[in-house]
Amino acid sequence: MAVLSSLLCSSARLVTLSRLRFWELAVCKRITWVSLSVQRCYTSDTSNPSVDHLRSVLERYKDLQKYFNRRLKATYRKFSNIPDYSVVCGHHHVYFIEGDGIYRMDQRQSEPVPEQVLNLGQVSGQEEKTGLDSEERNRRIQWTVQRIRLSPQEKHLAATLKAPHREEPRCVVVRLGKRNSSPLDPPHVVFTMDKVFSFEWATDEVLFYTTLEGLRCSRVFRLDLTSSGSRITSVYEETHPDVFVEVALSRDRQILSINCNSRTSSEVLLIDRTTSHLEAFLVQPRQLDLMYHVEHWRKCLVILTNTGPGQEYQVVQAPLSEPSMVSWAPLFTPGPGTAIKDMDVVGYHCVLVARTPAGELVLIVVPLTHTKEAYTVQLPSWACAIQTKKPGMEDQHSVLEFLISSPVHFPVPYCLYPEDGLLLSGTEDGSSPEKQGNYTTTRLEACNQDGTLVPVTLFHSLPVEGLSQAPLLVHVYGAYGRDLNMDFCPEKRLLLEQGWALAYCHIRGGGERGLSWQRQARVEGKQRGVEDLQACLHHLFSLGVSSPQLTALTACSAGAVPVAALCNRHPHMMRAVTLQAPFLDVLGTMEDPSLPLTLEDREEWGDPVGNPKHRLTISSYCPLHNITPQVLRGRPLREKCSCSFCVYWL
Repeated sequence: MAVLSSLLCSSARLVTLSRLRFWELAVCKRITWVSLSVQRCYTSDTSNPSVDHLRSVLERYKDLQKYFNRRLKATYRKFSNIPDYSVVCGHHHVYFIEGDGIYRMDQRQSEPVPEQVLNLGQVSGQEEKTGLDSEERNRRIQWTVQRIRLSPQEKHLAATLKAPHREEPRCVVVRLGKRNSSPLDPPHVVFTMDKVFSFEWATDEVLFYTTLEGLRCSRVFRLDLTSSGSRITSVYEETHPDVFVEVALSRDRQILSINCNSRTSSEVLLIDRTTSHLEAFLVQPRQLDLMYHVEHWRKCLVILTNTGPGQEYQVVQAPLSEPSMVSWAPLFTPGPGTAIKDMDVVGYHCVLVARTPAGELVLIVVPLTHTKEAYTVQLPSWACAIQTKKPGMEDQHSVLEFLISSPVHFPVPYCLYPEDGLLLSGTEDGSSPEKQGNYTTTRLEACNQDGTLVPVTLFHSLPVEGLSQAPLLVHVYGAYGRDLNMDFCPEKRLLLEQGWALAYCHIRGGGERGLSWQRQARVEGKQRGVEDLQACLHHLFSLGVSSPQLTALTACSAGAVPVAALCNRHPHMMRAVTLQAPFLDVLGTMEDPSLPLTLEDREEWGDPVGNPKHRLTISSYCPLHNITPQVLRGRPLREKCSCSFCVYWL
């Protein structure tokens, strides 16, 4: 169910999940070091602290860091059995990732034995020719597997790999041989190429892929593997600098799509895998403010597009032979306030992930043969994130498997049978009290000064009226129409166990309440996101949730803009801020078209070079250009916090 991924993930200002988790591990350490620096440079009296005092504080910090690390490791061990959807299912083999490579097991065997398909050491060996010294080479060759794709009959496997000190991913193609291949014909690498971003097999010998150039994909290539060697040909090249190109495969594996998305418009080309010529044809030419995403069903296209009321998403259908907009026939339009977040076609049903006006996630099932009989499947009230499983080659295509979770709720597997309207939990252990804990999810709405109600999701272990002394960690993003990341996070669970409250502010600019929610805080409306965040904090404090002296804000990438802007305007509303890869110089970045993503991001932030109004708006909130002299003050929070390991400088 990744039909929207090419649009939402096209920006390099979006931090990956792995980087986010790495950052979260360092939050306590980072804030405490900041506190020491502030204490050293800004004290209430005129004399500097003594060396002995600083040494004792440092020793105390080291002890607390060790304690925190022990608690964190214990938390990760407790939740080490998170269901893993990275396993790839072939016709008879299951492929999985281990530390040193990719393995497979034959499911037909009574006692299957893992067989190594790709040894990452073999890929690393190709780096030895670069002339690097051994230490540098060891750092660069620590490959990790990003994604795996199997050819239709499992003749080949393609995988992209990433090294920590290497920007460009590497793609390797492995010949798997026959399913009962002899030891004389083991799997081996037959082709390697760099800068590959997305890739899909059309046949056992033909691979389509995009290449990454300067944080942007604009070209599609075709790799033909033949008995006499390999051949690469160019298939498509995008000329618009603000468009990101990606290839994808329909759920039924019949159609390969070339998705060309900007921030505000789409264009899709399709390749029918059942034909021999594998030629691409256009669905609908690019049109201003028209976005659409395509799935395939029985020689028809099921299209998610923003042609609904208020330019919100609705579902339409068109014949594969006549896919243009004039042939689009409406299938389903959600009710007012319900925002479609994703779409999949499961058997004879279209399954939509949607968010209700109350902010809860639901599934909407639309029978494709009887569209007026659509029905809604309720999910647990705490569900904040959903991850669907990519079906294997032999899996039932009439069942949707997925995980639901929240930042503090362990992922629980579910199966949806659309034909019967049946939703089943896949395990009892995942939903046990020990796994889920006794925590409350409260959905609030904060009223902005313009009357807009801004959703806030609050996680807490005590009743709301008992949170006045609880430290509060506030999360925010609000850009590119992207929802806040609310997947399960062991670090957040640990904070909750230690008495913290966690707030997620769904400010305008994000996508929580549909496409209009983003449009209201784009370009000249960017200030609304800052005002929304201020309203959320004010509402939480007015309810008795924590206080400014106990509140920290956290954000990554573009989410740093509203946080830092609020810090400049109202520093009294928080006592600490943690920012990961923050985007702070909006004006300077958008003035320089030579920088990566500047042209692409002008639809989000505006054009200060060509539009004086845009320059004025950006100048009014840009964090780097609105810094004013302020008194930096703080004191250890330890006496205020029941958390025994915290000396956060808030």
